[in-house]
Amino acid sequence: MDSDTKNITKCYHCGDLCETELIEFDNHSFCCNGCKTVYEILNQNDLTDYYSIENTPGIKNNKLNQSYYKFLELPEITEKLYEFSETNRKIIRLFLPDIHCTSCVWLLENLQKLNDGIVFSEVNFLKKEALISFNSDKISLKELAELLHRIGYEPKFDAEPQQKAKNKTIYYKLGVTFFCFGNVMLFSFPEYLNPDQSFLDDYRGFFAYLIFGFSLPVLFYSARGYLISAFKAIRAKTINLDVPITLGILTLYFKSAYDIFSGEGPGYMDSFVGFILFLLVGKWFQDKTYQALSFNRNYQSYFPLAVTLIKEGKEVVRPVEEVKEGDTIVIKNEEIIPADTVLLEGKAHIDYSFVTGESDLISKNKGDAIYAGGKQVGANIVLAVTKNLNQSYN
Repeated sequence: MDSDTKNITKCYHCGDLCETELIEFDNHSFCCNGCKTVYEILNQNDLTDYYSIENTPGIKNNKLNQSYYKFLELPEITEKLYEFSETNRKIIRLFLPDIHCTSCVWLLENLQKLNDGIVFSEVNFLKKEALISFNSDKISLKELAELLHRIGYEPKFDAEPQQKAKNKTIYYKLGVTFFCFGNVMLFSFPEYLNPDQSFLDDYRGFFAYLIFGFSLPVLFYSARGYLISAFKAIRAKTINLDVPITLGILTLYFKSAYDIFSGEGPGYMDSFVGFILFLLVGKWFQDKTYQALSFNRNYQSYFPLAVTLIKEGKEVVRPVEEVKEGDTIVIKNEEIIPADTVLLEGKAHIDYSFVTGESDLISKNKGDAIYAGGKQVGANIVLAVTKNLNQSYN
């Protein structure tokens, strides 16, 4: 196949041009062996619907070094990464920065079809995170990481999870837009009053150019996300919600710019800036609502308001917030354990359905670890708290 054909051929998996290498397989073209390998994996597991959701949705597969995830063979490291660990049942939250479209979500939520050791996976598209539950007897964390890497979603690990810094971009955009909106409305005020025409003519041009100047950061900074999203959708020959929004933005802006430079006045720049401002306010409100409804960020709200502690040989009731490492607590029938603990007395039958979704009871004996979120079913048990409340199941 000649070089001209290579230059115009796109990879079936990732969409890149096959400029340096062209591999034909199963009537499809691939730019490298990595993309071809991912396609083979999906094809062998009947997951080729991945390509029907979006055109060229894949990520170019970087070569996997055999020692890349070797650190995940060390239990002292992996135990810090798990959100939940009970015998062979593990739950881990992984940051997957290559998540970018609905096909990614579909594929990652069907990981159990690639390996029967994976129980379930849930994707948080906004945070680019995947919550994965797996059976460590069938697939280790190292093997899970390698599987994700092979299909193009290289996981990022943090041995000591910390609170991720909030994305403050929305606040910056709101601040810039609100500042520009206030100034545009101020300089448009003479147009609303409609004073004597001769007086208005003396200042109309000056105010109009000021308004145009304040509209530029709104268009190129505040509205940039909508413009880019619409451009990508059109380039992919699809339509998303940002396409009609962008059409309205550009129509308002260019009509107003024409009015300004033709001397007819400020046009509709006040409506343009106001439109962007209200779009951003809606986006901010959507993000806040999503966070408020997110179960994974607020699981502690399901814990009891108070817990029974043993102080100086006596049982006392204290607010659950006062529970700390080293305390001894009593958990009664149907009560949820608010922190990671070790069983001191009694026979524990723990229901972890609150955490894993499975209602099978797990029996625990003296000295066994019991994790936050489990519910005792049966007689009272005495537990020693091994982690503070804000560090448990975290």
